[in-house]
Amino acid sequence: MDEKTLLKLWNEKRTQIITAQISPALVLIGVMALAATGKFADASDSAKYLALGVAAVTGILAMISQYAAIREAEALIVDLNRLEKSSALAAKIADSRGLLSLSAIAIVGMGIAIFALVTWAVLG
Repeated sequence: MDEKTLLKLWNEKRTQIITAQISPALVLIGVMALAATGKFADASDSAKYLALGVAAVTGILAMISQYAAIREAEALIVDLNRLEKSSALAAKIADSRGLLSLSAIAIVGMGIAIFALVTWAVLG
């Protein structure tokens, strides 16, 4: 592949990672609003577990999507490094493997931390 195609793919992977955060963010806004107004205090156990289940599934699916995009972006970096003559932008992107690895770790770590906080907010 040529540089232009690889850069286009890089931007698509970045967009996928960002887009995958929208659904969990909306679910978290809903859970936060319900928790802040005390709605879970009077809710049945089944409603609380449903809220936790929806938050968990949404978060897990988002993390899987983000992690897959990161893995594909890592392969893309290998291809960018193989280019003989590349632009400064392509060279900078090709040098960002560490940031991708950090992103993967952060996505999983923050996902677990947020779910722990959601569990605490829902179950009290």
